[in-house]
Amino acid sequence: MKKVYITDFIAEPLEPERKVLAGVAEVIALEAGSEKELRGQIEDADALMIYHFLTLGRETIESLKQCKVIVRPGVGYDMVDVEAARERGIPVCNVPDYGTEEVADSAMAMALSLMRGVNLLNRRLQRGDGKWSVEQAAPLQRLRGRVFGVIGLGRIGTAAALRAKAHGMEVVFYDPYVPDGKDKALGMRRVDDLSELLKQAHVISLHCPLTDETRGMLGTAEINQMTAGSFLVNTARGGVVDTDAVVDALASRHLAGAGIDVLEKEPPDDNNAVLQAWRDVSHPAHDRLIINPHAAFYCEQGEEEFRRKGAEEVKRALLAEALRNVVN
Repeated sequence: MKKVYITDFIAEPLEPERKVLAGVAEVIALEAGSEKELRGQIEDADALMIYHFLTLGRETIESLKQCKVIVRPGVGYDMVDVEAARERGIPVCNVPDYGTEEVADSAMAMALSLMRGVNLLNRRLQRGDGKWSVEQAAPLQRLRGRVFGVIGLGRIGTAAALRAKAHGMEVVFYDPYVPDGKDKALGMRRVDDLSELLKQAHVISLHCPLTDETRGMLGTAEINQMTAGSFLVNTARGGVVDTDAVVDALASRHLAGAGIDVLEKEPPDDNNAVLQAWRDVSHPAHDRLIINPHAAFYCEQGEEEFRRKGAEEVKRALLAEALRNVVN
């Protein structure tokens, strides 16, 4: 029987995958913590399912003897060397439509918590610091009329933008790959230059993939272009934003707050500068920075969906059927 290896993140029980692949393939969870741990375990794979705790580089991909497909049961696929897979004739597929609502909801939850002072007041009062008063979070601005800036108006970016509109915010987006007219259809305003967006928005929410073009897109220079007292939320990919620059901007109060669901290395090392600032009660980041462990995608229904749809793509590949979401 064919073999399908789940490299990381997902462990037993494997009911969703086995239900889809019953009679087609054996499903095995490796629970690897690094790419190195895969060596000697996946060479005979007929298919791989990879999550986000490790990478698949050229050497690993070239060691695959009979692999028919590599599936990323999620949206981003930057952890896979898609060019190396293409050269070997191995399609790489993702699940682009799962988690749209959850990530958009999480982005808005972070933005609202920051903009309304909820996180800041909770943290300060929890440790008994300052007056029992909203003055600690002042000044707070009304959401209606504020400019919500979106970088990347794909499925998730659009969902987040619509949520911001529902709160009365004006939505402005930057995405050079969105065709003309989508802005009119959604009642939003587009800008053709990232600097324009940074200078106008009171909150920036990132929803773009991690590519050579977007890596390091927001660093010190770009964050300094943002409106003083604005907010930054990243539920996209850690490598898109220089988190050290975010901490510096929080320390100088140029940024009033930030929400980070994704880091460049996950899980981060304990000596990570961002974590140290966030945990330091004397640092402004302690009250003004929200960090989550790459959790924006998650809900019970969403997990069932991405596992099932990922397995369905594997099944199509193993049965030589047309694939739905090839990215390479």
